[in-house]
Amino acid sequence: MGYIGELLKGSTDSLLLALIKEKPMYGYQLIKELERRSKGYFKFKEGTIYPALHRLEEDRLIVGTWEKLSNGQERRYYRLTRKGEEALSSRMNIWQEFAKAVNLVVEPPQDRKRV
Repeated sequence: MGYIGELLKGSTDSLLLALIKEKPMYGYQLIKELERRSKGYFKFKEGTIYPALHRLEEDRLIVGTWEKLSNGQERRYYRLTRKGEEALSSRMNIWQEFAKAVNLVVEPPQDRKRV
């Protein structure tokens, strides 16, 4: 899987929750929105997204409902629950602290003189 795959594996749920918080979305829409917003960096496959959505639904962080379209087809739209909002907020706080700590390590201190 590699390092990037491991990073994605740990971030997929948070990315999905963040998008679903904005508005209800269906699976394929989430895939396309992740790709669009990341300027093509995130190219998830259905085999990654749908198991994640099912896991989030089992954990009661999202709820899925079938909606009939004007052409008679149905789509499953996912919405964030109160528990999902709380989980997303907590995850974003943890992510921001983590990113800050990583930056402290990888960015050279500004006040050091070069030797």
